[in-house]
Amino acid sequence: MKSRDIRQQFLDFFKSKGHTIVPSAPVIPYDDPTLLFTNAGMNQFKDVFLGTGIRDYKRAADSQLCIRVSGKHNDLEEVGYDTYHHTLFEMLGNWSFGDYYKKEAIMWAWELLTEVWKLPKERLYATVYKDDDEALELWKTVTDIKHSHILKFGEKDNFWEMGETGPCGPCSEIHINLSDNPDDASLVNVGSPKCIEIWNLVFIQYNREKDGSLVELPAKHVDTGMGFERIVSVLQGVPGNNYATDIFSPIINKISEISGIPYVREDHQISMRVIADHIRTLSFAIADGAIPSNDGRGYVLRRILRRAARYGRKLNLIEPFLYKIVSTLVEEMGDFFPQIKNNQTNIENIIHSEETSFNLTLDRGIELFENISQNKSTIDAETVYKLYDTYGFPVDLTALLAKEKGISIDLNGFEKLLAENKEKNRKLTKEKQSNLNIQSISLENFALNSNFITEFTGYDELETLAQIVSHLIIDGKTHIITNKSPMYVESGGQISDKGQIEYNSVLYNILDVYKIGGAIIHIIDQELQIDNYSHIKIIVDKIRRYDTKKNHTATHLLHAALRKILGTHVQQAGSLVTNEKLRFDFSHFNKISSDELKQIEDLVNLKIREQIPVNHLRNIPLQDAKNLGALMFFGDKYGERVNVIKVDDYSAEFCGGTHVSNTSEIGIFKIISESSISAGVRRIEAITGLNVINYIASLHEDKHKLQSQIEEYQQKIKTLEKEVEELSIKIKSSDIDSILKNPTTAKGIDIYKNIIQASSMDELKSLSDVLREKIKSGIGVLISNIDNKVMISCVVSDDLIKNNNLSAGKIVGSLAKVVNGGGGGKPHLATAGGKDTTKIDELFNSIEKIIADFI
Repeated sequence: MKSRDIRQQFLDFFKSKGHTIVPSAPVIPYDDPTLLFTNAGMNQFKDVFLGTGIRDYKRAADSQLCIRVSGKHNDLEEVGYDTYHHTLFEMLGNWSFGDYYKKEAIMWAWELLTEVWKLPKERLYATVYKDDDEALELWKTVTDIKHSHILKFGEKDNFWEMGETGPCGPCSEIHINLSDNPDDASLVNVGSPKCIEIWNLVFIQYNREKDGSLVELPAKHVDTGMGFERIVSVLQGVPGNNYATDIFSPIINKISEISGIPYVREDHQISMRVIADHIRTLSFAIADGAIPSNDGRGYVLRRILRRAARYGRKLNLIEPFLYKIVSTLVEEMGDFFPQIKNNQTNIENIIHSEETSFNLTLDRGIELFENISQNKSTIDAETVYKLYDTYGFPVDLTALLAKEKGISIDLNGFEKLLAENKEKNRKLTKEKQSNLNIQSISLENFALNSNFITEFTGYDELETLAQIVSHLIIDGKTHIITNKSPMYVESGGQISDKGQIEYNSVLYNILDVYKIGGAIIHIIDQELQIDNYSHIKIIVDKIRRYDTKKNHTATHLLHAALRKILGTHVQQAGSLVTNEKLRFDFSHFNKISSDELKQIEDLVNLKIREQIPVNHLRNIPLQDAKNLGALMFFGDKYGERVNVIKVDDYSAEFCGGTHVSNTSEIGIFKIISESSISAGVRRIEAITGLNVINYIASLHEDKHKLQSQIEEYQQKIKTLEKEVEELSIKIKSSDIDSILKNPTTAKGIDIYKNIIQASSMDELKSLSDVLREKIKSGIGVLISNIDNKVMISCVVSDDLIKNNNLSAGKIVGSLAKVVNGGGGGKPHLATAGGKDTTKIDELFNSIEKIIADFI
């Protein structure tokens, strides 16, 4: 039985039981900043269990992709060395949200395992929580499992909790005993490969209170999870060896093909298992928008990729190779998980770029490691940190190389050095405050409680009458805390406001503002004799704020444009918003083409021209923000209430900065640079509004003299061209006299015709005017080949227009048909054009016949 059939049978079974089949949620849980990756099937239903969300169905089933490489669920170091650990796996699951409960969950699990999949009943065991007599009795009554195969266990094994508080409940696990003695119950729950847990049925019936007590939930839920790779190994007859199933064998075969090494020797098998596992994790994470980087989940992915690349070296794979395996994964899983098929090129490009970059680091790091590790039994923390910090060599690869050589590394010492240097870097970010000698200031210095908060009024007003709560004189400057303030303090990439205070009818400049906790402190550039509890007016620099607002809103428009043009893998990696410009750093693996930059810039300007209202939703519940689809990215911390900036259906992001009320206020958006700042991270700098005009003016300033000269020469050229044209007409006018001497006739009317050379239609018309002035009575037709097109001009004398009702416009239209063209004009002069220059002679010879039809 193929793995894809097993997955489908599971889903079909629960569909037949009234379940809605839902797609796997992304492995990047943007709506849950507490998680690096989706690590369980229940993640997407967490809000239902917490009572903060609902679904339009009561029963659900799916196959959820999960990644476990961090926290308590961290299998990274075991992957490859055994045959059943993975960083990415599928979790088959079925759920009931206040609908069916223990009876149905147990009954259906037994039915699927024993009647659909035909697992031997005598080898199956069920475990229940020690106090869950209800589940115990149901196993005895609704299934025909051996009663001696129903076992009780404590909280460690059979009680599930979401956290220290919140929804929880007993669980019932199903195990299969693969030993020679199916009745050996001692193998259950001891981690033996001879007895494998295959399904966990969780019954969510309590809420854990802060005091540790359990309270019955009004609605009880079922949450089950069955490891897909594990059940496939059982059904395919290779229990415990997941890599021997058809889930992994095509990938391993591809690795063997690329390397030219068979999957035989143990060390080669370990390397291939590592690579096969890791390429799955990388591909699905990148497909869902993650990218290898130096922070958060991006760093985890980078470690995984580098670990796989390192094991590739053991298979003599020196050049980038991981990206070549993606196509095999897509062939095997792309039908059920279309995200990897839709993003295949992007996945391959990112992995290839990252591999190429890492190979340089790896070659250098290995050489350095070999030199450093000679004749040593332990590598000290300073050396490990130097490899990491100076040469970019990951500590886990240092540990791997050391393990292979049988030596140890001072990992604890390294972690301590890493923490110390992070603290130093953190302090450096406060350089501005340090220069002002305020780094060590606390609210206690101001005689204020640490929970004091200055009310920020700057969203709604730029001038605020406030009361001085406290002040200090530091290095000749006055630091003032007020009860409220319109001054925005640097946050989220947006710079602080500048402005003034008005005290006793005198204006003083605000040098800077900063925050201690929730208090806003205003630094005045001189010592002031002021009294606490007196009132001052705080005035924001309106122009600076307005220009900053335009740039900040434009940043959100830019972010959305990048994701639409380049792909949803684009994520913010940093930003700076000032009154002069905006700077946006984002994840992307290669240089943006000039065509892509134009598309991005055009899309932003389109949204500006569409005059879309900008909704700044402030202090709304976190769940409401999620329901709006606001982008959440790992690393950002959110409270129970948040701010969201929303631009119609185009963009929605968490943001506490200041913004315009309509996109039209931005005026115009111009990208001024695009560059790389690190592997996989690009930077765009842009300007808006008046700054664009100033930018254009600055570009013209250096070229002003040259432009003046160019205009002067252009004017001279125009004058000369006009003189040449006039001279050409005078010269060619002499040809008119020869035309007048040899007219032909049509029904008694004189026809004056000729094929002449002309540089343009205007010149041809000018010559026709000359011809008409010299014709007493008659019709004139001039033909010319101009730029490989037939140009025709026709004139008719006034008497023929009046007495014979002839029209140059009608005549020239008929003449043009001969050369596959058309035209027209006034009765006295008209022009036409045609495409077929090969018929000029035919046209010339048929002029009299065509004109005769009009007489």
